[in-house]
Amino acid sequence: MRCVSADGKPSVTGMTAFVLAMMLATGVALAEESQSVSSSSTTTEQGSDYAAVMNGIKNLADAQTGENWIEPADAVLNQRKELEWSRYLKTGMNLPDWVDLGIENRTRFESYDHPWRTNQSTGHGDTDSQIVLRSRLRVGLGGNGPFRFLFEGQDSRAYGNNDQGDFANNTTVNEWDIVQLLGSWTVDNVGGSGLRTDVHFGRVTLDFGKRRYVARNDFRNTTNSFDGVHWQIGQGNTWRFRAFLVEPVIRDQVKLDEQSAHSVFWGTYVESQHLPWFSVNVFYFGLNDQSLQNNSLHRTFSTFGLRLFKSPAINEIDYEFEGAIQVGRLGNVDHFAYNPNAEAGYAFNLPWTPRFLVQYTYASGTRAPGGSQNGDFDPLFGVRRFDLMPTGNFGAFSRSNISSPGWRLIVQPHENWTVQVKHRFWYLAEARAAYVGGLVQDSTGGAGNYLGHDLEFRVQWTVSQNMDFDVGYDHWFKGSYFDRLPASASLPAGGNKDTDYFYFQMRVRV
Repeated sequence: MRCVSADGKPSVTGMTAFVLAMMLATGVALAEESQSVSSSSTTTEQGSDYAAVMNGIKNLADAQTGENWIEPADAVLNQRKELEWSRYLKTGMNLPDWVDLGIENRTRFESYDHPWRTNQSTGHGDTDSQIVLRSRLRVGLGGNGPFRFLFEGQDSRAYGNNDQGDFANNTTVNEWDIVQLLGSWTVDNVGGSGLRTDVHFGRVTLDFGKRRYVARNDFRNTTNSFDGVHWQIGQGNTWRFRAFLVEPVIRDQVKLDEQSAHSVFWGTYVESQHLPWFSVNVFYFGLNDQSLQNNSLHRTFSTFGLRLFKSPAINEIDYEFEGAIQVGRLGNVDHFAYNPNAEAGYAFNLPWTPRFLVQYTYASGTRAPGGSQNGDFDPLFGVRRFDLMPTGNFGAFSRSNISSPGWRLIVQPHENWTVQVKHRFWYLAEARAAYVGGLVQDSTGGAGNYLGHDLEFRVQWTVSQNMDFDVGYDHWFKGSYFDRLPASASLPAGGNKDTDYFYFQMRVRV
């Protein structure tokens, strides 16, 4: 196997993916073989010794999973599923428990046709395809002690997008950079109260609640990072309070990322699960971003929000409501925007455990563009893959100037397989404001507000915590808005035709 870059040279990250895949395949094969050997009634003494050795290796590698979880420095900052996998590389190097070492590589092929963004041409054909690779290295110190340290490096690259108009920016490319570099201090029983408190300082990634407004990116090829301090105090899974003061890291495709003193982000977040049928999150985020040279894009926002939800359970109705209101200034104009999100679902006690849910998202837009008030909701540092649509080089819709009802069906044919079908309709909240996903705008409002509807099919296969596959297809039936746009909107030729998006990705972790 030979992995090459667009210029024909060997790809370091591509070769890394191959090496990791081989290492993992070897580890899985050995583990399966050890189980087979240990269960055989004709096992020889030599086979028993081999099985014991392999089971020992697997048990050591699993020290970062399940009940043997050794908490890393960023455990309370990010989703546990992003940090938890068997550390075969660490075990192979015979490192002590207080050292954490992990490598992750995700490789994705993605392609769509009929570009609709104003800065994309179709001279290279009606298809925009690319291969994106994201490699991460984690090195942690401290084990289960009160003081911990973590370094996480990330290399994000894209290949096959050399034509003019291709989608390549700092959401797809960020070479050889530091995504986390932090220290943490934990006290498990503050003054005998049973409360736990944590302090984190340095460069961090952050997940809050459902991750609509602040998140560690999953599907996107690059990752939001912040430099500063984070503090939390809480009581198990019952409740916790979080506060942070950070400077958002500005991603550069080639150079080392830096933060800016002209951009400051802070906030508080309260989570309560005292009642399992009525969980509550309350939050506030403040942003003062004066980093851009264009004064009209300076942001001084306060975002106030509330989330109420009940987690899914078989034969029970589940629900979620999350809403946020933004006030402040955008450049020299007043800013007022809002973003209600609602969904209700039901999980049936049937084969494959089907769960059906209806969803609605609204994000305000500017009623009179160019006037004295801006109404476009700013999604801050959130993600949208989980409820709106795939992002990557697609991402046709964002959480701004949008109104979208829809439904979703989720089934599990096997405990390691998840299949989803999603259907959403898309409208502009304000017809005269910009359609942010395509950077097109009809300031007269004559094109209307119907952007169409999309149907998505997704299959996820989790082979183990160390390897998973994800494949998806989305067909966007374009609406009348794109047929009626005036020439001044600069819609690319063919941009009013339906768009098909396809991706296939593999993630390997050791």
